[in-house]
Amino acid sequence: MKSILLKIFSVLLLINITTLSFAQSDKPITGVTGTLTDNAGKPMDYATVSLIRLPDSTIVKGTLSNEAGRYNLKTIVPGNYLVKATSVGYDQAISQSFILSESHADFTVPVIVMHNASNSLSTVLITASKPLIEQKPDMTVLNVANSVLATGNTALEILARAPGVTLDQDDNISLRGKKGVTVMINDKLTYLSPAQLATLLKATDGTTIQSIEIITNPSAKYDASGSSGIINIKLKKNKQSGTNGSFTTGVGYGNSWKDNQTLTLNHKDGDLNVYGSFSHYDSKYDHNLVINRAVADSLGEKTYFNQLSSSPSTNHDNSYRVGADYDITSNNTAGFTMNGYFDNGHDDVASLTNIGSSPGEIDSYLNTLSRINNTYNNFALNLNDKLKLDTLGQSLAVDIDYSRFNNGQNAQHDTHYYELDGSGMSPPGFLRQQSPSVITIHTAKADYALPINNDLKLETGVKFSDVKTDNNLAAQQQMNGVYVNDSTLTNNFIYTEKIDAGYVNLSQTFKNTKVEVGLRGEYTSSTGDLINDNDVVKRNYFDLFPSLFVNHTVNDKNEVGFSYSRRIDRPDYDALNPFVYYLDQYTYSKGNPFLNPQYTNSFELSYTYNRIINVSFNYSHTSDLMTTVLLTDPVSEATYQTKINLQSENAYTLNVNAPFTISNWWSVNADVNGFYIEFKSDTLLGANYNKGKIAYQAKLMQTFQLAKGYKAELLSSYSSSLYDGIFLISSRYLSDAGISHSFAESRANIKLSMSDIFNTLKDHIVSDYQTNDIDVRQKLETRVTRLTFTYNFGNSKIKDLHHTSGADDLSGRVKGNN
Repeated sequence: MKSILLKIFSVLLLINITTLSFAQSDKPITGVTGTLTDNAGKPMDYATVSLIRLPDSTIVKGTLSNEAGRYNLKTIVPGNYLVKATSVGYDQAISQSFILSESHADFTVPVIVMHNASNSLSTVLITASKPLIEQKPDMTVLNVANSVLATGNTALEILARAPGVTLDQDDNISLRGKKGVTVMINDKLTYLSPAQLATLLKATDGTTIQSIEIITNPSAKYDASGSSGIINIKLKKNKQSGTNGSFTTGVGYGNSWKDNQTLTLNHKDGDLNVYGSFSHYDSKYDHNLVINRAVADSLGEKTYFNQLSSSPSTNHDNSYRVGADYDITSNNTAGFTMNGYFDNGHDDVASLTNIGSSPGEIDSYLNTLSRINNTYNNFALNLNDKLKLDTLGQSLAVDIDYSRFNNGQNAQHDTHYYELDGSGMSPPGFLRQQSPSVITIHTAKADYALPINNDLKLETGVKFSDVKTDNNLAAQQQMNGVYVNDSTLTNNFIYTEKIDAGYVNLSQTFKNTKVEVGLRGEYTSSTGDLINDNDVVKRNYFDLFPSLFVNHTVNDKNEVGFSYSRRIDRPDYDALNPFVYYLDQYTYSKGNPFLNPQYTNSFELSYTYNRIINVSFNYSHTSDLMTTVLLTDPVSEATYQTKINLQSENAYTLNVNAPFTISNWWSVNADVNGFYIEFKSDTLLGANYNKGKIAYQAKLMQTFQLAKGYKAELLSSYSSSLYDGIFLISSRYLSDAGISHSFAESRANIKLSMSDIFNTLKDHIVSDYQTNDIDVRQKLETRVTRLTFTYNFGNSKIKDLHHTSGADDLSGRVKGNN
């Protein structure tokens, strides 16, 4: 940790020197500019600023003030104007009128002071309403806080309903048909593996989420990981003075009962803002799996396996978050956040495997009963400080993070072997496995922003991360009634990874065009050490990640854009772990310590109409694509899952997102993705592999404003069949619906919803390549009816909406062994 802090302080010194040199330069002003403050002299950020033409009072332009309270309005036609500023909880403020002409095209409006609203709002609850799906120039935003479907659902369930997002049978997230998505929480990277990330999101109640941002082509200031883009989950933050909070409780039923509770508390008094939340979720879900496969031995003779598994999963999830922000001065805000989760659960797996020498013929069979107990614990601490260096937008932000994961799995596998007549074929096998793992993550970063003038902005920063994973696997086989250590299944794998990163980003605004160019550099040093086998894999590599964004406003209703970025996906920690995890004698999974990172170059053209309808075309090329495969061992005739690198992936994607207002009570949002993804490898399993398929995904979200206080939503989703590496995945579709009623002056809300109404969501996967002849069918418990009640309590008086805290979340490309 000392080395990280020394690096931060060295860079901060360099930034301060740079700041002094830039501060001496003049800042030319173009168009209409000005600054907003409150009556205490603090900047008013995110206030609505309108340019009004006189004498007809027509609104010509509009914008939001930035964090320094500054705004910039461009005008085209000379005339007589004034500026109006509005913000919730404040009286509107109006400037003196002024004249713009061709000879006097630049004007600086004197500072506008905004005062607290003169009428008391102590008994009024403000409920601003945003559209469910917002299209912005650089991202798509799902405003979860206003969604009926959000209440009572977990963050993972909400994410699956976001535009362009899909989840596979193992909760791996894809964006517009492509994997390699980076998930952030409150602008902070989560290094979590798919399994660990799913654990976190399942423990996060939807009522704690404000919005979900979907960024398909991120700039250089973001971490370079995430070949198909970034999903940023924004949690709710307290914006109200006084003490307030909310309580949510709900029950659900599919094939069994589920329940959830969430409590949030906030206190804001002057310069201090304290907040916290706790969520608890109990659930039991059924999981049925059928695997049919044909395995060829070394002589080419095939054995046919028909495996039927039922594995109900019982989980108890708890998550918490506590933090505070303090305005040390009007320009300096410091804060901290502690968050984490403690979860436990178990899977009871009953597996029947029929074995024969021809399809449909059974020569023998085996029964495996497994009890798998899982525990997941995480603690994360963030310290942050944000300094506004002047009133023009110059700022410096520093974050230091620490995370620790303690995961454990104890598994008992009992297998009995039978002849066709039911007689015992061989002695039963009894296997126990214990696999504790500890992951620690240290990160520190500093970000500096300097508006060189109103049209040119410099952003630069550094980030350092240090990760260590310590995984143990112990196994015992029963012999003569006594469990004896099995050295062939026992090992200790330690993985360390250090990443030093820095970036510079320049954005320039011309008359109707904004150009942003960036460059990020990352140096990675990693070591994977399989202790018992004395097998060490070391890697050291440096990469540059350029990015370019051009956005041109044709007129008030039409915008076009182009973007390019280069990105990387490093292997998840569990994917490098060579441990063997058994389902039964013929089915297991293991990692690949020789897995290489993948690199993606992505190009995108976009068109936006009226800031509502968005059409985009994306082409990306990925080299060394990491993909999951099922392989067979011709000696043991076992099938196992692992990850390997394919030579390349080419993806062509066309996306259309469009909202429709059918009537004043019925609105619709349609999101359609059409894509062609091609997978290539010259050496996959000893042959040339080249597969691709045209596919599409569509989501239709309908919102109904019914009688006063009533709101309903209907979501329909369809994904056509597609290739994922060597797997052909069949089509999937579902429909969700919900209705809510707000009452008690909008403080209380009750909601009834059902997911997967027609119980159609299921998985069918086929792999038929070389020695692979595998057919997998899976059905999870997806049709669940939920009843949820939420009550908002406490002071709702709004005094200060301009503060935004700088905290949050976790870390780790970790793995829960489930």
